[in-house]
Amino acid sequence: MQGFVLGFDVGTSGVRALAVDARGQVLGAGSAKLPPTLVTGQRREQHPDDWWYGLQAACRALGKQVDLSKARAVALDATSGTILPVDESSSPLAAGRMYDDADTEDLSAKIAALAPQESAAHGATSPAARALAWLELPNLHCILHQADWLNRKLGSEDFITDENNALKTGYDPIARAWPTWLETLGLPHARLPKVAPVGTPIGKVDAIAASFLGIPAGITLGAGTTDGCATFLASGASRVGEGATALGSTIVLKLLSARPIFAPQYGIYSHRLGDQWLAGGASNCGGKTLSALFSEEAVVALSAGLDVTKPTGLDYYPLAAKGERFPIADAQLAPRLTPRPTDDAIFLQAILEGFARVEKLGYDRLAELGGPKLTAVRHAGGGSRNAAWMKLRAQHLAVPQTIAWSEEAAAGSARLAWRALGHELKLA
Repeated sequence: MQGFVLGFDVGTSGVRALAVDARGQVLGAGSAKLPPTLVTGQRREQHPDDWWYGLQAACRALGKQVDLSKARAVALDATSGTILPVDESSSPLAAGRMYDDADTEDLSAKIAALAPQESAAHGATSPAARALAWLELPNLHCILHQADWLNRKLGSEDFITDENNALKTGYDPIARAWPTWLETLGLPHARLPKVAPVGTPIGKVDAIAASFLGIPAGITLGAGTTDGCATFLASGASRVGEGATALGSTIVLKLLSARPIFAPQYGIYSHRLGDQWLAGGASNCGGKTLSALFSEEAVVALSAGLDVTKPTGLDYYPLAAKGERFPIADAQLAPRLTPRPTDDAIFLQAILEGFARVEKLGYDRLAELGGPKLTAVRHAGGGSRNAAWMKLRAQHLAVPQTIAWSEEAAAGSARLAWRALGHELKLA
């Protein structure tokens, strides 16, 4: 298959653009920075025009590496839960309110009283709660997510969102509909976008957008996803039972399942990816613990001399601070990092052993809650470059491990762009 597709990742501080061919090879990358988020108390805002300018700049940077005239499709991901109000012409009526905007007063309590326990719309940063503040705006036509508005700029046929971005606004992914409790809350379905499955065509790039980005007019625009789901897609996992672990400041686990998993006590809800489901959770263990105890240089030096075939016998639960949600739901759980051996190398190994046990317990917990047994895992993040940690993970998980296809969320969006063309990337 000739040509390539474009995947965009619109984050909090910048935009990334990738060109990916039909074999999954990344041909080039471009990036652009975004202005800082405006912070006022608990409110977090960005101007939508900055997202559009950032998308253009990232695409122009990519155009210095590849011939953009060969692009065949586009899909993008953006921050989950960022929303804005627009009029009938898609012009913003206010600044975009970001995913971490908690300026919702008592509205989250109203949602708690109406929404099912398993809904992803709960919490102080609920997009549904923020949306209520805009219902009296003159000329309000629709409340869009960040990705939806950018897709409108690109040429989507209607006011459309995808099933993943819609989830935190209250969308029911099992019924595949906006639920009635949103109407009861006071958020009319008529003010919400239509919902499309990820990776399905939602329009063609129009001539104006094409001229701004330097790409062909008329190429396919695919429904994208959230930044978190795009990162999973970038791992390359595609079969039920495959997991992806991000080993960063925290340990984030995601697992492809044939059925949805909802366990709000663990912070688990499920995103729909076609006929599959993506479930996962995040432990507070991870790089934050290491950085509080060791310098980066010390971790590298000590790790090089570890013999992980000889267990330390220490039973650590290496939190950085009190409180855990997954795989153990206990807000009062204290870090367990004693007894501390005098040898720093043994201390580090015991922490890494603890991380491996937490990851194993996480995948076991997902299976206990109705998910599939883990069959293989892909990994990404800074921790994946620590050979000792990788060996300990292999011992505990006892499944094949593979490095992620890409650590770029934009690569996950590119997978969806190919899917919108009817082509599934075959990633080893």
